[in-house]
Amino acid sequence: MDAYVSDYLREEIAYEGAARNLPVFADFLRAAAISETEQINFSSIGRECGVSYKTVQGYFEILIDTLQGRWLPAYRRRPKRRISTAPKFYFADVGVVNHLVRGGSVQRGSEQYGKAFENWVHHELSACSEYTEAYADLSFWRLSTGAEVDFVINDMQTAIEAKSARRITVDHLRGLRALRQDHPGVGRLIVVCLESAPGKTEDGIEILPAREFASMLWQGGILA
Repeated sequence: MDAYVSDYLREEIAYEGAARNLPVFADFLRAAAISETEQINFSSIGRECGVSYKTVQGYFEILIDTLQGRWLPAYRRRPKRRISTAPKFYFADVGVVNHLVRGGSVQRGSEQYGKAFENWVHHELSACSEYTEAYADLSFWRLSTGAEVDFVINDMQTAIEAKSARRITVDHLRGLRALRQDHPGVGRLIVVCLESAPGKTEDGIEILPAREFASMLWQGGILA
């Protein structure tokens, strides 16, 4: 992984010829990795790396062009309350992210573990969408007050929250319930988690262990 990040990745970027200042780009890579699964603030990353807002935008586009990651846009349709509109960015490989943030061993229950779990759910949704030619419209939903749902599929056909918890509590469901309040027509509400067995709350929110989620997804039970 060190060789990949230090040599191959930088050589690939140099080959593209789009990032002339590789030390600055290396600083950007770490800042981008720290910000993974969160809304991207181009200005903040630019200040941290000593480059402009537009340079940071260009650096992210380099990552997309070299297949190192992809954007997840914010859901913007028919909002009833103020929503956040900045996109999120997901790297294609959580090992790269962990190496860039110098995370060491990722321990269950840690913040980095939670981010890696969310990245995995995003990867499965994106990969399944493309391999099965479903071409689902993926986004996330977030109110300016902080309520958030990780993934929205096809204009509120399905909403999914990724939680790397072994037991789902009321706090884990707040985002999905807030979304349903703003969008009463939303279809399925799902929490993907690490519980041992699937279940459903009294108000219809599905609780799917990670394996059941993956099996259902690839059998056509979520994106169809």
